[in-house]
Amino acid sequence: MPIAHLQPKEFIQTAGSATTAYSRAEAIEYTRWLATHHYENFHLVSFLLPKKLHQDFYNVYSFCRWADDLGDEIGDPRESLRLLAWWRSELEAMYRGETSHPVFVALEDTVQRHGIPIEPFDRLIRAFEQDQTVTRYAGFDEVFGYCLNSANPVGHLVLYLCGYRDAERQGLSDYTCTALQLANFWQDIDVDLEKDRVYLPLDLLAKHKYSVEELFARTFDSRFEHLMQEAVDVAQELFQKGLPLIGMVNRRLALDLELFSRGGMKILQKIRSQSYNVLNRRPHISKAERAGILLQCLLRLPLP
Repeated sequence: MPIAHLQPKEFIQTAGSATTAYSRAEAIEYTRWLATHHYENFHLVSFLLPKKLHQDFYNVYSFCRWADDLGDEIGDPRESLRLLAWWRSELEAMYRGETSHPVFVALEDTVQRHGIPIEPFDRLIRAFEQDQTVTRYAGFDEVFGYCLNSANPVGHLVLYLCGYRDAERQGLSDYTCTALQLANFWQDIDVDLEKDRVYLPLDLLAKHKYSVEELFARTFDSRFEHLMQEAVDVAQELFQKGLPLIGMVNRRLALDLELFSRGGMKILQKIRSQSYNVLNRRPHISKAERAGILLQCLLRLPLP
């Protein structure tokens, strides 16, 4: 398998990969391959967005994918922290015009053409570093603080790529991105427990007299049902606050934003429909339901 067709973990473990000089054509081919062949697809790169932006989204996605894998796929928090520090140094080198890694060779042109600052990229790295050292959150303020770095920068990057850089749109995007992160947390509570991560605020558990030990034992009762109801309501409110952004961007981006928002709210609906028991069954949106959401969004979207 050519080095350019390796997932991040395989890439860093392959002799010579980090010291090879990559041409811009090779780098673009790599980020395109990574964005379309990873086990998680970058859904924003779709027919809904202008074709001229696809490669830019591949490049941004590849940065995010690498940072995510360096944080979650290595299996050793200390090694992950070392690799994330290296990833930040590569990011800083790109902004100095000294890049060599294929992701940054490809990303450099995107950053220059769209005038993207280093901050959202650096904040994403900070979130993955936090995952290595923080596994509990005292209250929603701390959870929101995590989302400030883990989710909200992605929305800012999307807005930059689509030509929007004002604080008002970024603020509305933050509501949506934080809501999406929370919906993902509540959907994947059981998955995160396997990683010893608890994103439900500890004060919310305490309010309902439900312990972390009971959470790890997957104890489902009325206490858990009620605390999850509160958690779902917080995410729902954030989705509602972010919806006005849909009417403030171009039609294609508006459709993607509405799909993400409606998809996230559908997850919350699924959690409610199974009486908030996410400990024994992961809420899932079927392909038919996804198609239904797309159709509803298309019907709601005003004609150009």
